[in-house]
Amino acid sequence: MALYLTNDDIAQLLPMKDCVDALETVFIQWGQGHGVNRPRTRIRLPTGFHHYMASYAPDMGVLGLRTYTTLAGGGQNIYILYDGESGAILCLMDSGLMSTIRTGAASGLGTRHMARADASTVGMIGVGGQAEAQLAAVCAVRDIRHAKVFSRTSGNREAFASEMSEKLGTEVVGAESAEECVSGVDVIITITNSREPVLKGEWLAPGQHINAAGSNHWMRRELDDAAVERSDIIVVDDLEQAKMECGELVFAAERGRFRWDTVHELRDVLAGRIAGRPSESAITLFESQGLSIEDLATAHYVYNKARDQGMGQELPF
Repeated sequence: MALYLTNDDIAQLLPMKDCVDALETVFIQWGQGHGVNRPRTRIRLPTGFHHYMASYAPDMGVLGLRTYTTLAGGGQNIYILYDGESGAILCLMDSGLMSTIRTGAASGLGTRHMARADASTVGMIGVGGQAEAQLAAVCAVRDIRHAKVFSRTSGNREAFASEMSEKLGTEVVGAESAEECVSGVDVIITITNSREPVLKGEWLAPGQHINAAGSNHWMRRELDDAAVERSDIIVVDDLEQAKMECGELVFAAERGRFRWDTVHELRDVLAGRIAGRPSESAITLFESQGLSIEDLATAHYVYNKARDQGMGQELPF
């Protein structure tokens, strides 16, 4: 029988580091040619969108579909995990929290393979719903001793800093500006839905690593052209999806400030075909759009752990 898991179940079953490790496994497999990822498709509705994305991981023996709505009145986020051989549904799960954790974990994976090994400081622009997982993921893969966060609303950034200091056991403070936030840090995170750049290339320093994780629509961009140009290596989670959704790269390419043939995919880094950090002084950029194959690896891990621990509700099919 199929299993049903709620967001509360997933909160208990999915520690951040375990999610990073699950993503690493599937990217290695995918980099070896074992995997299929279908980019996100959107259907425009009168008050929003319906989104769906699918993938197959043959080495894990599973395939999956995430379907969700973002409407003016709210939405629903569901993941369906299938057995790759029989086609039977193994699990239905609320995928809102799972998606947030895996989005953070993708940035954690990029940081693990692209940031300097001694990285100990973070500057994050954006303190919205995705921000906690982003910061937690970087802390899961590096020994972070100090973090700065910026939001245009001072009360939001101070409240977030206080909460994260307690949750992560790491000093987190609010910054007065985006420039101050990224000054002197080893890892930069942008996690906003801004249509205009929030990170400028003139602020960057040698050796920094950037996780650009907030934008997954061609009309949004978090980095200006100079930040893209100053990056010594640019890695995307998937090139096909990035060409549809990565606003800062789309805009830069259209103006001749960037060429798509200079971009690398994260699976190539994980498969050892390219180094994620060419030198200690390199500025590295990871552009994360959020992939179905990341959802699949996360759902597979959660499902197996739920079965082992006897969690979830059995469904009558």
